[in-house]
Amino acid sequence: MTVKYTEEHEWIQLEDHEAAVVGITLHAQDALGDVVFVDLPEVGRSFAKGEVAGVVESVKAAADIYMPVAGEVTEVNEELRADPALANRDPMGNGWFFKILIKDMAEFDVLMDEPAYARFSKDAKKA
Repeated sequence: MTVKYTEEHEWIQLEDHEAAVVGITLHAQDALGDVVFVDLPEVGRSFAKGEVAGVVESVKAAADIYMPVAGEVTEVNEELRADPALANRDPMGNGWFFKILIKDMAEFDVLMDEPAYARFSKDAKKA
C-alpha cells in the first residue's frame, strides 16, 4: 500500500483505487506531545486540498489537520475520538484520523514519498 506525506506532516495511505486513510506523522505527534483531544471532520463532507479538516490538541499546542488531497470523508476514527492518545501510541496505524475518497489522483501522486519526507522532516527539526 502506497503512503505519501505532506509538508504539514500528514500521511495518506492509498487503500484501494481512490480510497485512502489520513493521519498525522511520527514527526507531528513528537512535536505536539501528548494528544488530549481531536476534532474530526463530518462524514460525507468534501474538502479541497489544503483545507482544514480537523484539529488535534495536545498538552503543548493545538494544530490544524489539513486535507492532503481533495476528497470526501467516508469514515472517521471513533476510537481516536474516545482515546486521543492513540495518535501518540500508533500514529501510523490505529491512530489514523479519517478515511476519504480521493477526488483527483494527480494530487496524491505529487505528494512526498517516504525518503523525501524523511529528508523534509529532518530539515524541519533543524529549523
